[in-house]
Amino acid sequence: MTLFGHVNPDADALGSALALGRALHERGSTVRVSFGHPDKPARSLRDLDVDGLIVPPAEVPAAPPLLVVCDSGSLGRLGGLADRVEGTIAAGGEVIVLDHHVANTRFGTLHVVDESAEATVLIVLRLLDELGAELDLPIARCLYAGLVTDTRSFRHAGAEVHRVAARLLEAGVDPEATAKPLLDTHPFGFMGMLAGVLSRTELEPSGARGLGFVHATVREADSAGLGSEDVDTVIDIIRTTAEAEVAAVLKEIGTGHWSVSLRADSRIDVSRAANACGGGGHRLAAGFTTRGEEHEILAAIRKALDEAPLLP
Repeated sequence: MTLFGHVNPDADALGSALALGRALHERGSTVRVSFGHPDKPARSLRDLDVDGLIVPPAEVPAAPPLLVVCDSGSLGRLGGLADRVEGTIAAGGEVIVLDHHVANTRFGTLHVVDESAEATVLIVLRLLDELGAELDLPIARCLYAGLVTDTRSFRHAGAEVHRVAARLLEAGVDPEATAKPLLDTHPFGFMGMLAGVLSRTELEPSGARGLGFVHATVREADSAGLGSEDVDTVIDIIRTTAEAEVAAVLKEIGTGHWSVSLRADSRIDVSRAANACGGGGHRLAAGFTTRGEEHEILAAIRKALDEAPLLP
């Protein structure tokens, strides 16, 4: 059994794959968990892999007979492992997609997609319950990690999510010990990076259909020595700008190559804007990768935001 998360997997993608992978591993299956980039998960997520299930992309067969893809809305989100999906389908194998993104492109052979779910780990928990799998502590920690991060510490969570969280705590999860490395821990170098980036942050009061647009750029030189999880935190700080409905962070991941995060407060569907730029995501949290100059990317974002629909 082979399970994938998207490139630079977050806690929802990796937690989903590891939780399901552990349940299958406990039943005697040979399990591999992988993602297109990088070879190892973020520092803050490594303790979730208690069974050593994660393997680098080079160790994934060209056409696994059964693939489960977690938390990936499109084939492009798998990076260099997209060819394994294509190889599996071409060889007559099955590709099961477990996801909660509205814009999921249905690139597999079987799709379990619930756009109303706050996180993919909720879909995985339903599947584990159907399988009659034991909700042990390692599995519960993986699920809780995905839940606490994708709901912004339960701020975007309905009553059912809180009931699930209670169930995970009853299984032994320590919420502080699980959430702290994911949300509240950075090396000292993060402080210098953040100071430099914030000093260059720009507010455009007339942007985003007159609702305000704030944006920042993290260049490779800014993030030298830091992990991707440290850079990804910048958007959560930028988005607190009271005068801006939409926040964007451009993260340089190579010469002329960028990963862009978009966040909205409540009124603009940034998934539409991200989709117009070649990406996707959720109504209030989305992103895309692209190539070009910084000013060109910002111009594309401005245009996409001006054309994105307002939410009720």
